[in-house]
Order: sequence, then structure tokens, then C-alpha cells
Amino acid sequence: MPAPRPPENDGARARRRGAARGHRDADERRMARVGWIYTAPSLVVIAAVTIFPILFSVVLSFARVRITYDGFAVEALTVRNYLALLNSGDWYYAIAFTVGYTVVTVAVELVLGTLAALILERLAGARGWLMALLLIPWSMITVVSAQLWAYMYNSSYGVITWTLESVLGLESAPLILGRPLPAITAMMVADIWKTTPFVAIIVLAGLVMLPRDVFEAAEVDGASAWTMFWRVTLPQLRATIAVALLFRVLQAFGVFDLPFVLTGGGPGVATQSLAVMGYKVLFQDLNIGPGAAIATSTGLLVGGACLLCLKAFRSQIGKEELS
Repeated sequence: MPAPRPPENDGARARRRGAARGHRDADERRMARVGWIYTAPSLVVIAAVTIFPILFSVVLSFARVRITYDGFAVEALTVRNYLALLNSGDWYYAIAFTVGYTVVTVAVELVLGTLAALILERLAGARGWLMALLLIPWSMITVVSAQLWAYMYNSSYGVITWTLESVLGLESAPLILGRPLPAITAMMVADIWKTTPFVAIIVLAGLVMLPRDVFEAAEVDGASAWTMFWRVTLPQLRATIAVALLFRVLQAFGVFDLPFVLTGGGPGVATQSLAVMGYKVLFQDLNIGPGAAIATSTGLLVGGACLLCLKAFRSQIGKEELS
């Protein structure tokens, strides 16, 4: 029979645990190095196509740029571009329009998307077909949907114009895209039509994950459908709605393709968002420095809006954990 192993003392056990921990740490470091090696090409590509253009745009926003036959030349660094923005009424209007457009469209989309999700959640057999139909507007490219809405708003042959003029008797209907307030409303309607399904799908995903026992307990207590929605369903959907709010605020604040195709930023500057203004200044007027300043200021505003949404999202998650 083999001789029994002598019992280990505390020091030997500690050395053995230390050696095992050292091996685990070495394996983790080796796996981390392998991971960095495999991800390095993609990180280089991301830095080349994303980070470098952003940093270069920030530098150009402080530059006085001169257009040359070979491209452009940076003559000096200055803050004149930002001072020009602070003295520009069009820039302030673009900020006000973008913020108002974001608030109105996102609020309406959250309400309509939540209602659509509540209806879909109660359906059984037809849910898949209705979800497929609901996703058609969202899956359509924004440029294509904007052009379709431009056809419907057309003053000569648009179906919406014909309906408002012939059926409802509105003589000013052909001027939908020719007047500021109707043009803004028309653009908001097009955006709400396209992006409400996105909100509905996110809220529906949150609804199907809610625990059923809470609703069963509320039914046993005699709670009405309205009370269950406000006291049970909506509080548990706070985190899901916060996620939808975050995505939609970021998308709406950087809106470009819809006003560019539908109204061109007009009439005048009535529907000119910050992105459209930056495009016109940078690529149409070839004012590289001011255009880069507009793009940089827009990025800062979007980043601020993102931080506010993330802060609200964290607070909602904290409430969910406490409740």
C-alpha cells in the first residue's frame, strides 16, 4: 500500500492556491493578448473611418480654410467659425427646429408605439402577420419613403392634396410643402409613420417579458384594465421605454435625409435641421470651417442628449431594482 500523504500545513495550501491563481492570471493575460490580436484589424479600420474623420472635423472647425485648385489649405487656427455660429440666426433656428422636431415626434411615437404594442401583445395567431405588416414602413429606406410622401404631398397630383382639397374643401391644400407650419407638420407625419413601428417592436419585446403572476394577482384584487396599465404594466416598462427613447432621440436629433428629400430644408429655412444646415454650408457653399463647426456643435448637442437619456435610463433601472 502506498504511504499516506502527510497533511498540508497552512503555508503549503496558501502556496498551492497562489500557484493556481498565478496560472489562471497567466491564462487570462494570454487570452487577452489573443483577443487584442484578433480585434486589432477591426479597431484600426474603425479608427480610420470613424475616429480620425471626427478628430479631423474638430480641427477644421477651428481652422480658416482656403479653397484651392488641388482641394483646400488650412491657413490658421481660429475661433471665428464658432463666433459666426453664435451670431447666426439660422443656426439658432436650426437648433430650435431640431429640438422641437425631436420632442414632438418622439413623444407621439412613444404613445402610438406603446398602444400598438399593447394591441399586438393581446393577439395570438395573427401577431406574426401584423408585426410583418407593421415593419414595412420601418424597413423602407428613408430616402424612398420621403420621396413617396413628396409624391402624396405634391400640389398637382398628390393624393393627400387631392383629398384635402376635393373631399374636405381646403383650398390652401396644394401649399402643404410651400408654407412653414404645414411643411413642418407634413415632415413630422412622415417621420411618425415610419418610426412608430420601431418603438412598437421594442415595447412589445418588453411586454412579453413581463411576469404574468403580477397581472394575475392584480386581477384577483379586482383591478380594472386602466388601473393595471398605469399601476402594473407601465411601471415595469420604464426601462424598455427608456431604451426606445434613447434610440429615437439620437435618430431624430440627427435627422437629415427626410427633410433633405421632402422639403430641401424649405420653404426658406422652415424645415432646416442642424444636419441639413451643415450640409448646405459645407458642401453647397464650400465654407469648410463653418460647416465643420456646425457638425462639431451638432455632435456635442447629440452627445449631451445621449448623456441625458442614459442618465434617465440608469435612474429607471435603479427604480426597477428597488421595486
